[in-house]
Amino acid sequence: MEIRISQGLETAPEAAMIRKAVFIDEQGFENEFDDIDGYAFHAVLFTEDNIPAACGRLYSSDGQSFIIGRIAVLKPFRRSGLGEKIVTALENKARELGGTETELSAQVRAMGFYEKLGYSPFGEEYLDEYCPHIAMKKLL
Repeated sequence: MEIRISQGLETAPEAAMIRKAVFIDEQGFENEFDDIDGYAFHAVLFTEDNIPAACGRLYSSDGQSFIIGRIAVLKPFRRSGLGEKIVTALENKARELGGTETELSAQVRAMGFYEKLGYSPFGEEYLDEYCPHIAMKKLL
């Protein structure tokens, strides 16, 4: 297994493929890609057979608080710890860049996954497109 992190979605076409498969094709989101993709760091986890299986992105506007998002694992690879590996790799990248905390917008149904990784919810639930989400934060 290998996790590759690069800046700009054009450097990580596998991340775009995974996000399209999970968020657009499977979950029905329409507004998956945005301007942030151009400057965010994108992590892609490759299996031992060099198959892209999971991804996520990281960015910051102030250099201290980093936003983790677009965590996705292809269906055949779920429940094998790959989501945790991607989140951990992005947290480590945030630390490397001087980050002191990470935030994310979790689908409410995935809140327990992030709580196990040390994230705490804050604020009220809200809809992102049709899907309930909650903001979560973790000190690094």
